[in-house]
Amino acid sequence: MKMKNLLDEKTLKELGYMDDSKPYKLIKDLVKDEEIESIFKVTSKKLQEAKDGIKFLLLTFKDKTGILRAIDWHNAELNDGRISLGDVVKVRGKVVYFENRLQLNLSKNPSDVVVLKEGEYDPNRFVETTKRSIKEMYEKLVNHIKSVKSDKLRRLLEQIFIEDRGFLRKFLDAPAGLSVHHAYRGGLLEHTLDVVELAEHVVEKYGDILNRDLLIAGAMLHDIGKAYEYEITPSGLEMTDSGELLGHIVIGVKMVERVAKRIANFPKNLLMEIEHMIISHHGEFEWGSPTLPKTPEALVLHMIDNLDAKLSQFLKLQEKTAEGNNWSEYDRKLGRRVMIRRDSR
Repeated sequence: MKMKNLLDEKTLKELGYMDDSKPYKLIKDLVKDEEIESIFKVTSKKLQEAKDGIKFLLLTFKDKTGILRAIDWHNAELNDGRISLGDVVKVRGKVVYFENRLQLNLSKNPSDVVVLKEGEYDPNRFVETTKRSIKEMYEKLVNHIKSVKSDKLRRLLEQIFIEDRGFLRKFLDAPAGLSVHHAYRGGLLEHTLDVVELAEHVVEKYGDILNRDLLIAGAMLHDIGKAYEYEITPSGLEMTDSGELLGHIVIGVKMVERVAKRIANFPKNLLMEIEHMIISHHGEFEWGSPTLPKTPEALVLHMIDNLDAKLSQFLKLQEKTAEGNNWSEYDRKLGRRVMIRRDSR
């Protein structure tokens, strides 16, 4: 199978990763003094009164690239009554620079503010997407699959990550979480590849105690259930029914068992070790694993999975912390503030 057929342009476009034709600008692309028509989600609104008694509506818009302050000086009360928090709106206005940031001043025409219904906009506008190339990451993952020497493990990985096109579409699109780490489209692929590459580095150092093929396979498979645990909806990233009722660990184990049954004479002990890695990769009972890591490969998988997740959280804090600040805000999930260094050298 040729690499270009594994993830062709048609598939990428259908997933929304190559669509450059959308007419509405994203927040990151706005520039001062331009007149725009675009689509945003409303995250806050407040009807206020200026010193001269004129009422104005102060709004906060967002899309997957950022947030934008907006002001309506002309139809404040009208739009306050018809816009609710969480609404998706199509608006016209002029981008200005005010108080060291861009701001959108809404136009005078009341018809230039339209509350859109579900189906009238692409929900992917409001879901952050990985900054890395989906195609390049997937090709790297496939190369790791090809490098697995065990015929049984390689066939298991090929059937899941290459031949199961339905799973592949979900896997490429899925986040690795709702809020903690890699919580964006393509985040599951990004996290999986990073864990696989970390596994390769650990094998170089501890190859005398580790089964390389087993560790690589476990690294690829540990979060596959997340492809069915989360979904992208008009409201953003959400948990599916199977995610709520089963969780990605159970879903992943069931997937591996189902595929392994289709492979002739798949060793029961090998399947059990793979399942153990999936089941124990959270590392602790209180973190959601029904058992602790009890093989060298399972222990390494837990450690590098946690490492990649934590560093992703640190990176996210660095990106959202304003220039000039040496410390992030307190992060509840990490339980700390973190030092911000723009230059990591």
